[in-house]
Amino acid sequence: MPTPGPGPGSRPPTIADVARIAGVSRTTVSHALNGIGKVDPRTRERVKQTAAELGYRPNLRAQRLRRGEARAIALASSMPFAVAGGPSRLGFYMEIAAAAAESALLHDYALVLVPPVQSGSALYSVDIDGAIVVEPDADDAAVAQLRERGLPYVSLGRPVAPDDPAPYVDLRGGLVAELLLTHLRERGARRPALMIGSGARHSSVDALAAYERLAERSGWPPVVVSVPEAGGERAGYERCAALLAEHPGTDAVCALVDAFAVGAVRAIRDSGRSVPDDVMVVTRYDGLRARTCEPPLTAVDLHLDRAAADAVELLLGRLRGEGAAATVATAPEPRVIARASSARVTDRA
Repeated sequence: MPTPGPGPGSRPPTIADVARIAGVSRTTVSHALNGIGKVDPRTRERVKQTAAELGYRPNLRAQRLRRGEARAIALASSMPFAVAGGPSRLGFYMEIAAAAAESALLHDYALVLVPPVQSGSALYSVDIDGAIVVEPDADDAAVAQLRERGLPYVSLGRPVAPDDPAPYVDLRGGLVAELLLTHLRERGARRPALMIGSGARHSSVDALAAYERLAERSGWPPVVVSVPEAGGERAGYERCAALLAEHPGTDAVCALVDAFAVGAVRAIRDSGRSVPDDVMVVTRYDGLRARTCEPPLTAVDLHLDRAAADAVELLLGRLRGEGAAATVATAPEPRVIARASSARVTDRA
């Protein structure tokens, strides 16, 4: 019978110990424990039992070095801290990261969470096999660094660069905007404005297309405000204040970025109006900013847990070299979560 595992202070058992006690070579132990090579089933079982009783744990670092793999993937984005930090950091990214990390670990991969990539060496200095890029812009810094390193990546959100062939998870940006705008119309909005980021991320591009279609169909006078992402909540405040001054009849604001939406609520109040009775406000992501705003913001359940897990599967398919692997996965149907920011007096009666 195999001897029991080492006691406190003893050296950990090695592959040589397992081989000696099981009566096989170290190569056989390696093949048996890793499920490779041609090993007799009874021998494989004996090796596994011996390893378990000795308390043997493979040296993962050595395995990775031999295979030339990091067994790690990154989660990265070029969104600036102004919109990705603060309460948003505790929501959007962490919700994606938690689900992606869980899915990656099921396949023996670790997840590396990279801060927002603007420039510098954020993705040059981490040992990874590939990455998930969250909502890349047209000239995305994270994508550029991954391409320069020759690393595979997938996009969470449709890539907008015309030459980007990366597989992606469709977050259904157009449908999300359409749901929010339809919700506003059902609540009585007749002059809703759209507030989007000034970049070219899919959420902005698709939302603008959806807004223009609905404006034409519904007879809305189209009012679109572009806000620099780096300005965050302050920029949302300033652009909304200017919007209200130029278009005083605006009765709703669909601000896709939650930081912009919170700034818009402050601007509406400072203009002497109230939310939602004078101007309704809705946003895209149902995160901490939306829930803790006063009033709480109507938002959308994007099913980010499922979307993140799908992105991991797409990336691992690329790492395995599966030529026939899927190139697009579609997130589940988004759902509007109505809150006080779009509940007018008639709705509350």
